[in-house]
Amino acid sequence: MRQEYHQLLKPELIKTVSGLALVAKVIVDGYLSGLQHSRSVGAGMEFSQYRNYEQGDDLRLLDWKMLARSGRYYIKQSDIETNISVKFIVDASMSMLHKEDNLSKIDYGKVVIASLAYLCQNQGDAIGLFALNDKQLYNVYPKVQKQHYNRFLHELISIESKGKWPEDPKQSKHLHDRNHKELIFFITDMYEHQEELTSFVKRLKTSRNEVVVLHLMGKNELDFDYKGTVTFEDLETGARLQVDAKEAKKEYLFALEEMVKKTKNTLLAHDIGYHLFRLDEHIGEALQFFLKKRNKLI
Repeated sequence: MRQEYHQLLKPELIKTVSGLALVAKVIVDGYLSGLQHSRSVGAGMEFSQYRNYEQGDDLRLLDWKMLARSGRYYIKQSDIETNISVKFIVDASMSMLHKEDNLSKIDYGKVVIASLAYLCQNQGDAIGLFALNDKQLYNVYPKVQKQHYNRFLHELISIESKGKWPEDPKQSKHLHDRNHKELIFFITDMYEHQEELTSFVKRLKTSRNEVVVLHLMGKNELDFDYKGTVTFEDLETGARLQVDAKEAKKEYLFALEEMVKKTKNTLLAHDIGYHLFRLDEHIGEALQFFLKKRNKLI
């Protein structure tokens, strides 16, 4: 499926509102057309979701065609009030400037966010955007109106990766609402010095929301496909390290596996969703993960 949209993933295209909107539409419409239980998404229409019938549900909401085909009882979610608030929080520190195939993590993250937001607005969900580093804070508070999507994209393409993740946790207090149901996606590479990102995410979780970390990593980072002597530079501190790729690979991959395992287990222990998203992975995987998490809230 990747070939359906990968030619559109060009920095000059995704740095414009119209270009990013086009990429998001191509990705989402292509993904939905491949689902067995989907219908075309357009103006005034919602994407249908299903859940198992539970005792006490209104029998008028049963999908009788699904019953005839599968012999199981399903409720069509589009016939129920399912609107929620979806917030996207972006790690806008300099480590997100890491590039693979001429596309940085921050640019790839913008494509993922735009695609998820496009799906949200077609389902009638409110979408909000926040991005921060120790230099700047970007914010667009959640709204449902369709014209809000363009403002959302305009702010999304304006995000610049600078500096580090902010040390002052007070900056993040207004990024979530403890009184209402909401789905929060934190898009980050989880590059942290003293668990500052992990601590931040844990503070977002409440009994009324769903929090998900989309951990972005490139193929080279995950597979360490380097040859010979390589010099690595820390984008946030400027520190450089020269290593022999062959000798360093085994130790690096072991340390990476331990880091990912620790991060995932820590987040899951706090009821926070986690998905390691490779930059060469189809964005449909993120859409599917989103729909599963959204379904838990409704």
